[in-house]
Amino acid sequence: MKKFLKFPLCLIGGAMMVAGIAACSDDEPVETASTDKETMFKNAMAPYVNNTVIPAYKGMADNAILMSDACNDIFNAFVSGTLTTDMVRTAGGHWNLCRDYWEKSEAFLYGAAADYNIDPHIDSWPLDKNAMDDQLAELRAGKNWTIDNNAGYGLLGFHAVEYMLFELSADGNSSLPHNINYTREELIYLCTVAEDLRNQCIRLEAAWAGIDNVSSRKQQILADAELEPSFNYGWSMINAGQPRSLYTTYQEAAETLIQGCIDIADEVGNTKIGRPANAATEDDKNYIESPYSLNSIVDFEGNIISIRNSYQGSNEGDASISDYIKTVDPALDTRVKQQIQASIDAIKAIPEPFAKSASGAAADKAVTVVGTDLVNVLEEVMSALSKY
Repeated sequence: MKKFLKFPLCLIGGAMMVAGIAACSDDEPVETASTDKETMFKNAMAPYVNNTVIPAYKGMADNAILMSDACNDIFNAFVSGTLTTDMVRTAGGHWNLCRDYWEKSEAFLYGAAADYNIDPHIDSWPLDKNAMDDQLAELRAGKNWTIDNNAGYGLLGFHAVEYMLFELSADGNSSLPHNINYTREELIYLCTVAEDLRNQCIRLEAAWAGIDNVSSRKQQILADAELEPSFNYGWSMINAGQPRSLYTTYQEAAETLIQGCIDIADEVGNTKIGRPANAATEDDKNYIESPYSLNSIVDFEGNIISIRNSYQGSNEGDASISDYIKTVDPALDTRVKQQIQASIDAIKAIPEPFAKSASGAAADKAVTVVGTDLVNVLEEVMSALSKY
């Protein structure tokens, strides 16, 4: 996803430009510009996949494994009577890190996250607290429970584990777990849901990196769970135009990338922040992401960082969509970068914790800055991809 590296020769040279256009348009009309455009988009794909997408999913998968292992440690310590609060804190810390990588991936929820239904599987929210409490009560009463007969995605994934680690074990005044008053049945549920979350996170990494490019342990986990991905999404994006790619052209890949950014900007501004900030009903007021870990502001900021990394690259010097926009409309490129930073600043200005102060002037401002201003400038970028 790179810019015009060069313009048709007839367009170079100030005073000769007008005379040259006619001659050039006959010999090599839009094709040279189009080819240069495709080259720039092509150059941006490998850095995007290898330096932004795959590292986000790898970090998430690595910490999901550590989180699941830590939950198993909690169970084993409970059985042996050696459970400590530090063990619960360790699991909560890995949840936080896993969650951070996930939020920094939400600008690319297309592909594997959508096709394999992973996004709703691991990140449906808000958690139905009443249903969760009822289910835990049934488990304590001896209900035969498995992942397969669980009451929907709303009681799985990040927020089910969050509830078990941060709410069920805490007093509501801290973002860190500290009590260890679990029952055996609750811990069986925690370990099972944490393992399921782990499996889905690993599947995301393997789906973008290729199954052969993840660790042997991850390959075995996927094989045991029968979750080996059947398609390499990273290869598909890097190789647009090839027979097995999802993309006919690199421009299609670039448009998919930017649409992912638009979608998450809209969700953060108008749903994640906007719905509870402008609550018309009690359901709206409680429509808060990560309320038990008090992690909402970090979640929102991570989403905007995912937009920044997708648009301008994660590493200094990465080829990116920004390079192309900078070439065809430098003022727009500047505005995009400024608006991304303005969005981060507006989110950080919301008082913590968001779960307890979701309304107010700062939240209202963030709704506009992210949900309107950032969305609008990203839509200009989308138009520019085909305009020039």
